[in-house]
Amino acid sequence: MQWSDQGASRAGRHTVIPRTLCFLRHENHLLLLRGAPNKRLWAGQLNGIGGHIEPGETPLEGAYRELREEAGVIPTELGLRAVIHVSSDHHEPGVLLLVYLGSAPSRSVCAGPEGEPVWYDLEHLPWPEMVGDLPSLLPLLLDDDRPGIIYGEYRANPDGSMRLRFA
Repeated sequence: MQWSDQGASRAGRHTVIPRTLCFLRHENHLLLLRGAPNKRLWAGQLNGIGGHIEPGETPLEGAYRELREEAGVIPTELGLRAVIHVSSDHHEPGVLLLVYLGSAPSRSVCAGPEGEPVWYDLEHLPWPEMVGDLPSLLPLLLDDDRPGIIYGEYRANPDGSMRLRFA
């Protein structure tokens, strides 16, 4: 198969930047990252752990790398739980967010330049301190009775705010 066989012309099509977002559980706790105070996005807010998928790595390899770099954690299991397309109507590249959920062997973590990894009891998650979409996304991810992959779209409104939709 050739690259030209992929039909990857940009004319009238989405372009996306692939990223990972990871959440780990250990017993009844969830690992979140409190963004470093100097971060351009989400400084001081809680989010999952993740980032860009680097050239030459698979999405799963990128997820493992981000967990190692940002929290010093190597999960015992890690599986794809959601695929979310983040898009705008401004002909700018979007983001294809691959969301992973897994288990950690312990609650041992190491802080890095991206922020401080912190474990929170699942019954007492600090919802107001989280990045804006997590209160909608996390309950879906953490629902063990929900089968399969969660599909979502975050689309930019004319005022720049985002609307979320999950299938």
